[in-house]
Amino acid sequence: MTSKAVSVYFLILSYVCLNTLVIAVDENQFVYNGFNGTNILLDGGAKIHSNGLLQLTNSSIFQIGRAFYQRPVRFYTSSSMLTQDLSFSTHFVFAIVPERANLSGDGMAFAISPSLNFTQAQGGQYLGLFNSSDNGLRSNNLLAIELDTFQNHEFNDIDGNHVGIDVNSFISNVSATVTYYSNEEGINRSLDLISGSPTQVWIEYDGFENVLNVTLAPISSPKPDQSLLSTHINLSSILLDSMYVGFAAATGIASGNHYILGWSFNKSGKAQGLEISKLPSLPRQRKPSRGITGLRITVSVTIVLVVGLTITIAGTFYVLRRKKYEEIREDWEREYGPHRFSYKDLFKATRGFIDKELLGVGGFGKVYRGVLPYSKEQVAVKKVSHDSKQGMKEFVAEIASIGRLRHRNLVQLLGYSRRKGELLLVYDYMPNGSLDKFLFSNEKPILNWAQRYHIIRGVASALLYLHEEWDQVVLHRDVKASNVLLDADLNGRLGDFGLARLYDHGANLKTTNVVGTIGYLAPELSTTGKSTTSTDVFAFGVFILEVACGRRPIEPQQSPDEVVLVSWVLEKWKEGAILETSDPRLGGDYLEEEMELVLKLGLLCSKSDVATRPSMRQLIQYLDGDVLLPEMIHVSTSIGTLGLGNEASSTFVSPVLSSIVKSSSLSISSTESILNSGR
Repeated sequence: MTSKAVSVYFLILSYVCLNTLVIAVDENQFVYNGFNGTNILLDGGAKIHSNGLLQLTNSSIFQIGRAFYQRPVRFYTSSSMLTQDLSFSTHFVFAIVPERANLSGDGMAFAISPSLNFTQAQGGQYLGLFNSSDNGLRSNNLLAIELDTFQNHEFNDIDGNHVGIDVNSFISNVSATVTYYSNEEGINRSLDLISGSPTQVWIEYDGFENVLNVTLAPISSPKPDQSLLSTHINLSSILLDSMYVGFAAATGIASGNHYILGWSFNKSGKAQGLEISKLPSLPRQRKPSRGITGLRITVSVTIVLVVGLTITIAGTFYVLRRKKYEEIREDWEREYGPHRFSYKDLFKATRGFIDKELLGVGGFGKVYRGVLPYSKEQVAVKKVSHDSKQGMKEFVAEIASIGRLRHRNLVQLLGYSRRKGELLLVYDYMPNGSLDKFLFSNEKPILNWAQRYHIIRGVASALLYLHEEWDQVVLHRDVKASNVLLDADLNGRLGDFGLARLYDHGANLKTTNVVGTIGYLAPELSTTGKSTTSTDVFAFGVFILEVACGRRPIEPQQSPDEVVLVSWVLEKWKEGAILETSDPRLGGDYLEEEMELVLKLGLLCSKSDVATRPSMRQLIQYLDGDVLLPEMIHVSTSIGTLGLGNEASSTFVSPVLSSIVKSSSLSISSTESILNSGR
């Protein structure tokens, strides 16, 4: 080979090596003072403004936005023994601008993910990163630093303004209310995530010490000497060799705008500082127009007449069209604004409430499937009639309160709309419908025992949340199979809060209006008229017997000793043959100890002595096997149902029962739930 050829060879080799080095640096270190022309992949509602501002979500409700660096970062967790390979740091500036003062969506997160496939991820509290089924799975291999603006009790959130370090789940390993350390003053100062002002975040992981630090500060402040969060965590078992870095945000009932102004990342050292002066500015906040003053315009009489005539015609057309979507709006509803949908949006979502979108019909209205026009989220819209004289203001206030409930085993009530005499209620869409269809009809496939036990455990968890874990005590007052809905993964979700009542912990509920469904009503309601957590427990006991036995609480067509489910199971237990009451469609394919446990728990919950019924917390402990079920004594008067006598004896069934059980969903309340038609 000639010297000239050798020189050319080395030039080519040098070029290839240098080019490879540039790519490696690009993949593992970058700094963006604005995002025009960057290698950022956008998903959902995310977009880049002309000035380089990255926006994850806009003012739409129920929206997801994601922005990730398009090439994976190499973390070398399995191919190298050098722990420093895991060290990384990032610095970014974000801003959350709420659509309404002090009320925003569900926050945002910096995430390190093994994949950019988020097709199964849900919005709301899951921020477009997880869903209710995979939240908590070790196989997620996902690290997130959440900037959370909503307190989700199901994730044990400390408040509605905190930072959390999350591994594979939105139940944070560690979290803290947002503050920053002022170097000048030597104290911690408060910081509001939804202030609308740009805020800096530094996230740094030391691979030698296995320490992760998170620090925040206003854009005008230097990096604080003290971090907000510092925790020991070994990421070698979490991060894979190749991971993607980026951001995700979501809005819920309340909307907000999530922005990223600049971002610096370094896989192998300290992230380069952002040049604050070069960062794009946020859009100006819109203010109501005050009109144009001092402007003098001379217009001929002819033009004025033409314009006036045009406006008149257009106005007439507008009024006629508006009547189609006319709504009732009152001043007091402003405080519940985030929960109110426009009738026009719901009309479009259900394609004009056509029969093709009809999901079900009940005594109080119809339920339609819909797709919200902006977020494209599937919802269920219940269209019911309501007498405004019954206290519409109080009713909407309860909708607003119940809409704040967040639990994986509750159907989320998203909001409402009003139009003339109609009330429209908007829920999460449950693709598998109600549980009773699986138990009592041939329309659906048979649920196996593992699925049924999982549903029972889920509903129990939801009731525990309602009774003890939320801000107020929530009495559902209508627990039954038809009010348990199944999501895409057949998880049981308790829905229909039309009869629900809320009161403060420790307070005495004053209502004496007996409501509910025959067969699920506790016997003490006939004397006190007061619903309590124990009356919900009673109904839950009947519900789990429904699930285990595959039959309704009252079936008049059965032989006299089998008409009342609770009474029949009680008698079979006395005979030592309680397993004979299990659903024959299961074909005996179940764990006998689990089946016996559920049947006995159903009887224990159905005891007429309120003091002997377990709490929902105790029921969870029994179902999880943490506590053994106590011995139960054969006492004929220990089981009771309202209207059937304390013994629930079959001798009470005829003729008294024959006239009231023609419909197993009959309610004994004159103010029966307007939500009682299921989904």
